[in-house]
Amino acid sequence: MRVIGAGLPRTGTLTQKLALEMLGLGPCYHWVNVIADLDQVDVWNRALDGEGPWAEVFDGFHSTVDWPGGYFYRELIDAYPDAKVLLSVRDGEAWERSFRETIWTMCHGDSLMPLLSRARAQVDPQWERYLAMVDRMFWGERGTFAAGHDPERLIEQMARHNEEVRRVVPAERLLVWEVGEGWEPLCAFLDVAVPSEPLPHANDRDTFLERVIDGALGALASWRESAVATGS
Repeated sequence: MRVIGAGLPRTGTLTQKLALEMLGLGPCYHWVNVIADLDQVDVWNRALDGEGPWAEVFDGFHSTVDWPGGYFYRELIDAYPDAKVLLSVRDGEAWERSFRETIWTMCHGDSLMPLLSRARAQVDPQWERYLAMVDRMFWGERGTFAAGHDPERLIEQMARHNEEVRRVVPAERLLVWEVGEGWEPLCAFLDVAVPSEPLPHANDRDTFLERVIDGALGALASWRESAVATGS
């Protein structure tokens, strides 16, 4: 493990994943890896229970950004003492809007996306466990946003998280970075050459919605086909 991302979700983390992989620091673990392989929910629940299954979950990976890895940044900086830490930051109000349109809405909203997600949980036990893990990691007793999730409270907790990272991580291991700053500070921090290609731009919001909605539609279609075939 060479880079540990401690920045919150919705701070350009999918762009970070692509950028680190372009710089030769991949594969990079990201929340999309969990959605693509829901069997991994079990290992993250073990981590939430106090185990440290880092060698198991990060086998073959050289970096991690976004949650669930970032949730455990304290444990990871001890487990990987030579790794550098990337704290991605974003304007609080813009971050809150993005977070509310995606993760918060999936868990608490009543639009089509969360309704489909909850319907999938009724027919897909893996997705049900995934939603329970998300709830535990974000809203539970030790969740990132355990203190509440109205807009002002979310922004306060975002700022508190960033302050804690700055306090906990030794300054020589830490880069505080906004995606808009481009390659130069990131490459200087990682001691790698600046690529000739522009910094990649990934639309985290559209990717999130696509994976949740398409995954739900696929699971519900499979359930319907099975129900028709069995007459149940």
